[in-house]
Amino acid sequence: MKHAAIIGIGAYLPERRLTNADLEAMVDTTDEWIRTRTGIGERRLAAEGEATSDLAVAAGAAAIADAGLTVDDLDFLVVGTSSPDHVFPSTASLVQAKLGLTCAAVDVMAACTSFVFALHHATVTIEAGRASTVLVIGADALTRHVDFTDRRTCVLFGDGAGAVVLQTSDEPGVMGIDLGSDGTGADVLTIPAGGSAMPCTPERVAEGLHQVRMVGSEVFKFAVRAIPETTERALAASGLTSDDVTWLVPHQANQRILDTVADRLGIPQERVVSHIEWVGNTSSASIPLAVHDLYTSGNLRPGDVLALVGFGAGLTWGAAIVRWTKGPVR
Repeated sequence: MKHAAIIGIGAYLPERRLTNADLEAMVDTTDEWIRTRTGIGERRLAAEGEATSDLAVAAGAAAIADAGLTVDDLDFLVVGTSSPDHVFPSTASLVQAKLGLTCAAVDVMAACTSFVFALHHATVTIEAGRASTVLVIGADALTRHVDFTDRRTCVLFGDGAGAVVLQTSDEPGVMGIDLGSDGTGADVLTIPAGGSAMPCTPERVAEGLHQVRMVGSEVFKFAVRAIPETTERALAASGLTSDDVTWLVPHQANQRILDTVADRLGIPQERVVSHIEWVGNTSSASIPLAVHDLYTSGNLRPGDVLALVGFGAGLTWGAAIVRWTKGPVR
């Protein structure tokens, strides 16, 4: 059987920082209020004129270079995002052109779980023998869709991109994957206007219907239930248990969620990767960005088992168990 393993990784964060002190001057909030409820201290914002595809290109190029490959070596490109440049063409098509690729390219949209879904798409393509080298990118510029007068949501989101290169391997890198969706919870986290169901009009824009709407308490209850369950199913599919997990890498949405999930899985906090304090919730980018931080810090070694776990609007959830096969930072 063919397997997929990660051979390259890259990341990109915009230069502009939005700190809690900056937000204190913009909306009725405080640094203490934000940190207590989210664990976030600052987040990155895409520059004016910098689109999701630009973030994705930077991360993708870094991953290709890290793998020691060129654009001609890639067979397929999958971009996970919930803030595409346009309704169409796909962001993946734009990234393909900007990187100079010639392979097929497609978007995957599952909100903050998009990277896990994209990783699954790439993995099964390799396992089926339809491709041998695939670039997977998670990228979002959700601050473009945030109401900066709503302190419940404007404190959460940041922009960024992370990417991995998967390649055919004799030994499994990406092992068990579990994915799920529950559309009955679609109203819990949504951007109501901008699609065919509710096209943007001046009236709807005036109401802020083109921006993120969230019922935070419901998202919390969903996340702390879904993450442990999907992680355990993915581990079972891999023939492993939580005791075998070297690093839990959850979607970086809220530090309280991360703490609760680790406790329910029985995974010590020192084995949970968190960098939400410095980048906020980067949606599709959060998991690959966190893995990149872990790798470049020198704390990720061949043989380590990672549980990559996401959840998001839809409602969607997913977990991928990855055995790290890449060598140390060069």
